[in-house]
Amino acid sequence: MRKFSVVTLQHRPITMNEKASVTDACEQMRARRAGSVLVTGDAGRLVGIFTGRDAVCRVVAQRRDPSSTRLGEVMTRNPKTMLPDQTAYEVLRMMAEGGFRHLPLVKNGGIVGLASRGDFRGLELNPDDEECDLWEHLR
Repeated sequence: MRKFSVVTLQHRPITMNEKASVTDACEQMRARRAGSVLVTGDAGRLVGIFTGRDAVCRVVAQRRDPSSTRLGEVMTRNPKTMLPDQTAYEVLRMMAEGGFRHLPLVKNGGIVGLASRGDFRGLELNPDDEECDLWEHLR
């Protein structure tokens, strides 16, 4: 089973300060073909995550001006994080149980990487499916 850190090796997550505008974040996400931005405070520590879903639900749907709306106003604060020694399967399970598609990797308070649901291959998905099938049969 792959470690979470292996999943995130191919990513250089986008990080932006919480004072950055939603417009700037969306431009970065589009340019890098990313689904999220890890939001940092002035000390450079992770304070939140901003996703495409946040852009739609918290900005567009509420008719907020993206150029004057700051990430700190619309991000998801204090996102769940994982450590590098967690397995990819554990990460996938946390995503499924939490209902989110992006999970930051943090070590000693610093951002190391980011995994998204799309990073997982069949090796991690199959055991989860098998476990669900088992639970269905036990009911």
